[in-house]
Amino acid sequence: MDFATFLSQINDALISENGPNLAYLLRPTSPHGKSLVKEFRSNATQGSLEPAYKGAIHLKKHTENIRRWCCDLFLRFFTENRGWTLPALFSILRDLRDLAFDADFHAKYNGEKSECMEDAARKIASAFGNCITDRQSPPEQSRKWGVYYVVALVLKCYFRLKRISLSKNILRALEANRDIPALSQYPRSHQVTFRYYLGMLHFLNEDHAKAEEELTLAFYHCHTGAHANQERILAYLLPLRLLKGHLPSDELMKRFPVLSEMYTPFVTAIRLGDIAAFDRALEEWESKLVDLSLMLTVERARELCLRGLFRRVWVASDKNSRIPVSVFHCSLRISGMDVDQEEAECLVANMIYKGFMRGYISHEKQMVVLAMTNAFPKLVDRPSPFAYL
Repeated sequence: MDFATFLSQINDALISENGPNLAYLLRPTSPHGKSLVKEFRSNATQGSLEPAYKGAIHLKKHTENIRRWCCDLFLRFFTENRGWTLPALFSILRDLRDLAFDADFHAKYNGEKSECMEDAARKIASAFGNCITDRQSPPEQSRKWGVYYVVALVLKCYFRLKRISLSKNILRALEANRDIPALSQYPRSHQVTFRYYLGMLHFLNEDHAKAEEELTLAFYHCHTGAHANQERILAYLLPLRLLKGHLPSDELMKRFPVLSEMYTPFVTAIRLGDIAAFDRALEEWESKLVDLSLMLTVERARELCLRGLFRRVWVASDKNSRIPVSVFHCSLRISGMDVDQEEAECLVANMIYKGFMRGYISHEKQMVVLAMTNAFPKLVDRPSPFAYL
């Protein structure tokens, strides 16, 4: 496709208000986009292009040109039209984010400073404002139907920049605008992406109950063929479910071998009450867990392992309701924990306080008195498992 044909097709798409076709034409990574870039490059060597087009040869400058020509001009056009332009907006913003990432990577590789991703985040946030402030279009043709897709792109940029605190402004604007359609009315892909990032924000803020709720909804609404997205969600949902006592099934682990390799040692240790194995797994996967911001959450699951050990002590004692503290102390020493008896007593008291065990400790007699029935409640039956974290 030559440049004249390209402009003619752009004009046809605008006249017919064909959003999907306009989106396709504006994609720089499409076949016609690549051929146009080759044409620009060949013409640039002959000096027949304007300076602005020559700048598109360099990756960083190309990103800046995309931002200037496409985004600035298109957003101006976007605010004057209805929702039929949303597919083109999505395409432009998505490519802008990808080009900004490539430009920053290229600059970093060459020892240069680049802030293309920050510029892209600001431009996408501006597009969010243009979507949410549509007051004139009919409801079915409103630009507000692009709100959650654009919000997800903004959050992706903030996470990439490691500046997630900026997300509060976007979420506050969403809450303030009550006239946008309910999230359930948007395309499922928009719902899943938004819920994933919202769950991640709650996860990083240690609001585990809300994080589990949003990530669970994201997982169950995720397309079954989107294996990578399901794996990304489960990476954070699994440790939250572990803290509630829900251990993943073998069938689930087989579907996600990467997650199975990381989480199976922890799950096995919890089932066996093997604290030493749990600690070895923590040491082995420490760098990976730290990179994913999962270290603290997985480490807290160690209490479930401790509960499993104490339950095995209870079973080995013929489920006696009176067990000396020294017996629990010995079990900890055998498991590789170098603790004294006072610390062992403290660990048992903590298990009782958090609802892992039912009973009390007679400090004077150094005796643990367990309930006659349901001495070790099921982990899933605890009323507020996240309340004691």
